Amino acid sequence: MRGVVRKAGKLKKWLPINELWWAKFDLLRALVRRDLEARYKGSILGNLWPLLNQLSQLLIYTYVFSIVLKVKLSLKGVPENNFTFGLWLFAGLLPWIAFSSGLIQAANSVVAQPNLVKKVVFPLALLPLVPTLSTFIESSFGLMALIFFVAVSTHTLHSTLALLPFIWLTQLLLTAGLGYFMAGLTVFLRDIPQTLGVILNIWLYLTPILYPAKAIPEEWRNLVFWLNPMTAIAEVYRDLVLVGEVKHWGEWGVTTVISAIVFCIGFSVYKRLRPAFADVL
Repeated sequence: MRGVVRKAGKLKKWLPINELWWAKFDLLRALVRRDLEARYKGSILGNLWPLLNQLSQLLIYTYVFSIVLKVKLSLKGVPENNFTFGLWLFAGLLPWIAFSSGLIQAANSVVAQPNLVKKVVFPLALLPLVPTLSTFIESSFGLMALIFFVAVSTHTLHSTLALLPFIWLTQLLLTAGLGYFMAGLTVFLRDIPQTLGVILNIWLYLTPILYPAKAIPEEWRNLVFWLNPMTAIAEVYRDLVLVGEVKHWGEWGVTTVISAIVFCIGFSVYKRLRPAFADVL
């Protein structure tokens, strides 16, 4: 994980950004690296734990939905069996795990760092971004495992994998925007993280991640695709990694616009509330 963060620092040679922004980027990179190192410090398996946690959820959900409930699906160019269902499920779970974990941790990011909040020179805008990026980097290891399993089972790597950075941008904008919004509110309403946990549990089952989208009644399906941004993100992940063909361009475009709007609103609310953080904490 440290290697991923370190490579991000090499961008400085290629992008024409002023020194103040690079200083903030270097600080953010250091904070993300420290956060990743602190999460599993002293554990034997270390940074393998995120991947093991993701795989354990995959096994549980695959057993419940594919073997017990016998949910069926068919994917172009992929054999239909329980292993295929596991790959399909994993492709949808990865962005959801990064989104939900990052959002919950971002909501607590300000109240968990009162010492940094009270430092006059510290850029508070970085705090919600740290857990957002940390959980995203953790999920990338699961994504690499998914791509490997797909390559082994289908004997091919789809060219659509090159589009993954674009769906990552959509996902990060949505997570960071909601993270800023929740982090600002949590300073004043400490029930926000608990409430958010309940909302995310409901949100998961309103999103076709554990079940195929065709299981949604037809009169509701378009509503779920166009108004639930995580639906489009999960389906595009599956399109890019498993199918090799983007079937949801329109939904992806609308979700990207929604995510950008959410980011702007979330950051604006956070920025407006920020001057009062030190007084409350």
